[in-house]
Amino acid sequence: MTLPCPSRRHWLQLCAATLLPPTAALAQPGGKDEEPPLSVVQIADMSPSQQDVSRDFVTGARLAWQDFNARGGLRGRPVLHRVIEHHGNSANLQATWQQLQADPSCLALAGCVGERTASALLALQQAGHSSSPLAQIAPWLHSSNAPQGEDLLFGIFPDYRAQIAYALKNLASMGVQELGVVYASAPLREHMQAAVQQAAQALALRTRALPDSPSGRTQPEQAIVLFVGGTPELHDFLRRLALQPGRQCFIVALADVNLQVLAQMGATPRNVSVIATQAVPLVNAGLPIVRAYRERLARLYDEPPSPQGLAGFISARYTAQMLHNVSGPLTRASLLASLRQRQGLDLGGFGIAFQGRQPVGSGVTQSMLSSNGRIVG
Repeated sequence: MTLPCPSRRHWLQLCAATLLPPTAALAQPGGKDEEPPLSVVQIADMSPSQQDVSRDFVTGARLAWQDFNARGGLRGRPVLHRVIEHHGNSANLQATWQQLQADPSCLALAGCVGERTASALLALQQAGHSSSPLAQIAPWLHSSNAPQGEDLLFGIFPDYRAQIAYALKNLASMGVQELGVVYASAPLREHMQAAVQQAAQALALRTRALPDSPSGRTQPEQAIVLFVGGTPELHDFLRRLALQPGRQCFIVALADVNLQVLAQMGATPRNVSVIATQAVPLVNAGLPIVRAYRERLARLYDEPPSPQGLAGFISARYTAQMLHNVSGPLTRASLLASLRQRQGLDLGGFGIAFQGRQPVGSGVTQSMLSSNGRIVG
């Protein structure tokens, strides 16, 4: 008898045991003779502007951890993948981090998402000065101006500078000298402006922030507009976009935009194409890790693959490999020491190498949503 594939909503309900509030997520004491559990914690920003990215990213991570444990786990022991939802409140995030820091069963933060949450966690880690610090492994963090301090961040995805450079290189033949920039919010402008300016300067581009007109319509003079924000804000911006007849405009979005969700929301204006960078291979690529993600997603979820889901899958696979690389007893200290060696590896075709603390060689790809709702790439 073949059982029907559960819907995503139903599957998330089945997985609710691993999606816990901060107080419930702490380890429960085991028996006297039991080994302490091995666990990694993923903090996911589920605020409205981040939901579409975070949910797909967490789904991909769950797939990878379920597969890892089904194959025997770590030296015969399963790894508990715990997910804690965050909704943008900085005080709650600090309290969550303090609880996890005090929880001896938590080996590391792994695959934290999205950008602002991962960045805020890093700042908390580096200001904490703990005698037993937590590593943050493979988060959804792309800022090139991440805080500098104790070596606790182990990123694997291309930063915004690499994403912007890739997105613009195919448009360079248009002779563009000025780039319009739209920030979805004032806090996002404060967080991202330095990274955007650095990327533009490296490409010899001027940037100009685009204000809204008094009527609420946006009329960019530039042929290329960089949008910094999430999918809901981009949809609202496209709804308010006004172009002169016959003009063409390219909206360049970064990896936080989910084109599949944007296409479902509709309302892409005529003569406007949205180009979204991706910090991972294309989801239709033939690489082994992409095929593994697609196969496991098709088996457990009734939804199409997404770049954000693939990123979560890769993040968890990388974390599992880092745990496996530790020789001897697995502790926070031994894991940190192993991570700090920053050994390159190939995850089924997704290559990871390092130059100092920075990941290099991880490819950026892109897809385009045309005005007729078709996704290409």
